[in-house]
Amino acid sequence: MKTPAECTTMAELRAEIDRLDEELVALFAQRVGYIDRAVAIKTGIGLPARINSRVEEVIANVRRHAVANGLPPDKIEKLWRKLVDWSIEREESHLGKDAE
Repeated sequence: MKTPAECTTMAELRAEIDRLDEELVALFAQRVGYIDRAVAIKTGIGLPARINSRVEEVIANVRRHAVANGLPPDKIEKLWRKLVDWSIEREESHLGKDAE
């Protein structure tokens, strides 16, 4: 693993980006495991897929993490809302659609 400053060629930069992309996909796969477990738990206690208060809590957390890491919170929020919506769609495919 090289830091960005240690990369001296585009090939090195691309290799590091590809490495990070692989790690990110693995992390997303782990996240999906938790989403799928949420389906099982929500089924047992009668919760819907979308819980708006939780969505906003997740977004607030991500915005805080973005700021702490020097990233634009509005851009990260936009990206994360897509991830959250995808996760909810996955849950809804098992639980059905329901409003909070």
